[in-house]
Amino acid sequence: MEIHLIRHTAVENPENLCYGFADVPLRKQYLDDFAEVNMARDFDLVFTSPSKRCCLLADHFAFEYETDKRLREMNFGAWELKKWTEIPAEEINPWYEDFISIRAAGGENLLDMQIRVHDFWNELIAKKDAEKVLIIAHAGVIRLILQTVLQFPLENMFNIQIDYGKKVIIEANEGYFSIKKING
Repeated sequence: MEIHLIRHTAVENPENLCYGFADVPLRKQYLDDFAEVNMARDFDLVFTSPSKRCCLLADHFAFEYETDKRLREMNFGAWELKKWTEIPAEEINPWYEDFISIRAAGGENLLDMQIRVHDFWNELIAKKDAEKVLIIAHAGVIRLILQTVLQFPLENMFNIQIDYGKKVIIEANEGYFSIKKING
């Protein structure tokens, strides 16, 4: 199975707001961004995060797709749509020290997100009826899938740059994986 993972295009966030679950809009030039996306058309299955920034890309390319809430970005709870600089130090500093297990009030931590993304991934790779799959999601989701495939420590996942509107391609073959492309 060939799995194409693509991150949504750039968002409009001039105030550097914390967002994950929040539906921040794509930047005003999103149609220009869509024109730059290198998109194949011959997918057996297409999945997308239910976030508008992902669904708009799938709609633009007129894919028939299924949304899956397990593909959403991290839920930052009470921090959603606050400026990063306005999150109280007593809340954000512990998270900076341990972003794996600390969560914002009402949100999730990286371990929570990892469980839901791994659940989706394991379900996907067990499918026998698809040769080519597209997943439109977020940088965090794509990083967690790469972490699953490459088995690197979770604390290193932010060392991988996942560009807006770019693809990661993974070949899955009987329990073995090959990374064919990153940011292509």
